[in-house]
Amino acid sequence: MTTRRNTAVEVLSDEVIAFRLGAHHLTDRKPAAELHEVAGACAIQNSPPGSAPAALHARVEEVTQDRIDELVGEEKSLLQTWCMRGSPFFFPTADAPVFTTGVLPTTEPARLQLIVGVEHALKELGMGLDKAVDLTTAEIEAVLTGRRLAINELGEALAGRIEGALSPAQRKLWRESGPYGTNQPLGEAVVHFSLRMLTLRGIVCFAPRSGNKAPFVLVEEWLGGPLPQVEPDTARAALLRRYLHCYGPSTRKDFAAWIGVRAGDVDPWWTTVEDELTPVEFGGARRWVLAEDLETLRSPTETRGVRLLPPRDPYTQLRDRDTIVDKRHHREVWKTVGEPGTVLVDGAVAGIWRPRKSGRKLSLTITAFQELTARARKQVHGEAEQLAALRGASAVRVEFG
Repeated sequence: MTTRRNTAVEVLSDEVIAFRLGAHHLTDRKPAAELHEVAGACAIQNSPPGSAPAALHARVEEVTQDRIDELVGEEKSLLQTWCMRGSPFFFPTADAPVFTTGVLPTTEPARLQLIVGVEHALKELGMGLDKAVDLTTAEIEAVLTGRRLAINELGEALAGRIEGALSPAQRKLWRESGPYGTNQPLGEAVVHFSLRMLTLRGIVCFAPRSGNKAPFVLVEEWLGGPLPQVEPDTARAALLRRYLHCYGPSTRKDFAAWIGVRAGDVDPWWTTVEDELTPVEFGGARRWVLAEDLETLRSPTETRGVRLLPPRDPYTQLRDRDTIVDKRHHREVWKTVGEPGTVLVDGAVAGIWRPRKSGRKLSLTITAFQELTARARKQVHGEAEQLAALRGASAVRVEFG
């Protein structure tokens, strides 16, 4: 198939929204048996902790915390690890190459961009990122074999072992407090950043949370073997196809922001599927969709009902925010700190919600962008009751602001 660059059909906002809602499985809740398919659409971010179960609940029937714990901790058919933008995500273990190898940038500058923040420490040490990651990789089995360690425990142990491979000048800087955390040695901070690359190399992942800790484990020990080996180009192509299926029509720039790299770094992804793309005109600009999705895009389906989407839900992780939220509400929906959830009513983002839990009671404050109908309010109450059960609460109170 050849990319059609000169004939771009115009698509409307309603068509794009309906297409994305369908791709994100928000048109109708899927049966419980389809949870893995839903999680694998474009992975489910789990920050803040607990977001992923709420996002799955918005898409799949009969989602409970116990069921998710079973899939992650016993069946191990769901995996949690750092991937896009250096953030933690859930995805099917069978799709792990897509969300590890498929996310890993091909150049060191692009890898630095993905875990932005470590550059200062590496410059002080006179060390490249790949060198730091290789040093961490060399010691990870000695530290983590047979164990589950939280980030601070793991970082401290790895930093202590890596020290011996450094020059005297580097060793001195390695032990000194850095700018990343109170009394945190510079070397430990470098290890923390390096571990994000180890997740994309398929070496470590997260075990289920224990209290407030999210412990790391070795992938081979956790799963009983290594992740499947997939050619990097194949994995990158699969990742871009999933992105475009969920977020198309889109651009190189928006795809780069979704991964966490610069627009100039996306050629290794984009060129792998370029012949499968077709242009469309949307919002006064040329964007791209998978050619096989164009017919679905031009045939919108209606979305009815209410969903309470958590902070950083996959649907609200799109980059062309004006498409789904009026610009005057952007600062309410996408906050740098204390991001709220969003209220989806008949396919439209109609407001935000914030939780407050006291003992076994969950309170939700709903701030609507416009007056909600009596039917919508009733459905919000129903969703809130289900969300309360998911969060271990036995009672729920809904307040409309």
